[in-house]
Order: sequence, then structure tokens, then C-alpha cells
Amino acid sequence: MLIEEGTKLHVIYRALYEKSTRRHFLGEIIKCDGVVCLLQGYEFVYDPKLETYQRKPERRRTIIDLAESGYVVNIIDPNVKLDDVSYKYSRETGMVATDGKSFSLGINEFGLRN
Repeated sequence: MLIEEGTKLHVIYRALYEKSTRRHFLGEIIKCDGVVCLLQGYEFVYDPKLETYQRKPERRRTIIDLAESGYVVNIIDPNVKLDDVSYKYSRETGMVATDGKSFSLGINEFGLRN
């Protein structure tokens, strides 16, 4: 099976309209039924005043249909510790989700700043 329990994912919720809240979810699949998965991890919400994503402090559980067109799903390395991931801005690459070690995922939905 392509999707398995234990797989770690970074999920971007597609914005439905211009002013909608930008949300991402970083988690691990703990149960799966086809493409519908129960994930446990962290929600990140974009703060336009700080111009970055802020991680909600508590771990959450969410159900996501990975085949739904409302999501962009990235599989991340199984060795990444979810607790270590935060968002940083790099002048060269733009916004990235990173653990500060080996994991770095470009999040450039806004493009690079000047």
C-alpha cells in the first residue's frame, strides 16, 4: 500500500478565497483506511503581522482525505522529529519548514520577499 501508518506528512490546506486563514498540518499517520487518514501532529497557522507560520502548542489529531483536492500533501523523512520543526524565512529560498538539521521544505506560496 502506498499510504501506511507511521508515514509523516506535511499538509497544506488550499486557500478557498483570498483572505482565508493559511493553515498547514505536520503529522504522522496513526490510522489509515484507504486514502482517509487519522494524523497526529501540529497545526501551523499563518500570522500576517509576523509574516510567518506559528505552531499551535498542543498536539492535535485530524482526519484528512489525502485524495481531496483541497490539500497539497508532502511526504517527509521518517527520521524528522515533529517537535523540532518550525518555520523560518531565508532570503535565498523564502519560507521553509525545517527541523534545523537535515529537514527543509520550501513553503513559497507567497513568493520571495524583496
